[in-house]
Amino acid sequence: MTLPTHVYPVVWQDDHVRLIDQTRLPAEYSIVEIHRCEDMAVAIQTMIVRGAPAIGVAAGFGMYLGARESQAGDRAAFLSDLETVAETLRATRPTAVNLFWAIGRMLKTAYETTGSLTDTKQVLLETAQAIAAEDLQTCLAIGVHGLQALPASPTKLRILTHCNAGALATAGYGTALGVIRSAWGSDRLERVYADETRPRLQGAKLTAWECVQEEIPVTLITDSMAAHCMQQGMIDVVVVGADRIAANGDTANKIGTYSLALCAKAHHIPFFVAAPLSTIDWQLSNGSGIPIEQRDPIEVYQVGNTRLCPLGVEFYNPAFDVTPADLIAGIITEHGVFAPNQLQVSLSKLEAG
Repeated sequence: MTLPTHVYPVVWQDDHVRLIDQTRLPAEYSIVEIHRCEDMAVAIQTMIVRGAPAIGVAAGFGMYLGARESQAGDRAAFLSDLETVAETLRATRPTAVNLFWAIGRMLKTAYETTGSLTDTKQVLLETAQAIAAEDLQTCLAIGVHGLQALPASPTKLRILTHCNAGALATAGYGTALGVIRSAWGSDRLERVYADETRPRLQGAKLTAWECVQEEIPVTLITDSMAAHCMQQGMIDVVVVGADRIAANGDTANKIGTYSLALCAKAHHIPFFVAAPLSTIDWQLSNGSGIPIEQRDPIEVYQVGNTRLCPLGVEFYNPAFDVTPADLIAGIITEHGVFAPNQLQVSLSKLEAG
């Protein structure tokens, strides 16, 4: 297969969106072309595109595609059509707040743009493109701040990460894996330890794939090996991404993240979350209100065409868990690293200049 020089999972080209089909990696690198909003919704729901920031970027383009499809002849009917598109996209992945943030920004743009419907549709396309460009710059900034937050060490660092928070999960470069890329580029990284991340295996399929593309040393471990690796002194720091962060710093990320945070605390290993400010849901005071997506049980009981357990077994398949803020050493954003319980105060000071 032909591999990319740089990984950009969501790209606008000419009159459509090109998505890297993440369900086919690492065996096959292939592109899915999206021309309709309905197809974008399916791509998000079926995890062709995944990772909170990438989902937000995809949703922005999905909103534009829905606007382009509208046959409304007046502004009121057009905005009604766009609200319907928004509801379709919102229903795809309930936990990733970037999805809702991007949809909200696109709706706000549509309501505030004056002029013809043709003009409004063009502005919506430009807004979706801006969301993608801004996310890439955000990830680069997260990489810079994350590098500064990593523990000082006379030796190179061994970093554990979970799921995929890399270029594939964003507009490019990545959040948690962006920090790792920055450490690698600054000669501060010895090795990445990647949890395989059951049941979808994003660590094995995606994070490991990204590391191999850039020749970053990576060791794949099963999720249940993480505590052992910490106990054996193999891990210096843990860096993960996030799908939604409550105002108090409680963080929803891929299932298994909470376990890692508990293990890290027990072994006195710093545990960082890397995410853009758009991942913070200021409407939620704490993590108890974060909706947790429940996925098809087939992800648990079957790998490929092979069933792993006997008939008659019941299943539980939450896609995410919530890590309490007091287990998190810092939240790495594009504007710096903040103590979880000081998010609101720190960002208020930032806004005040």
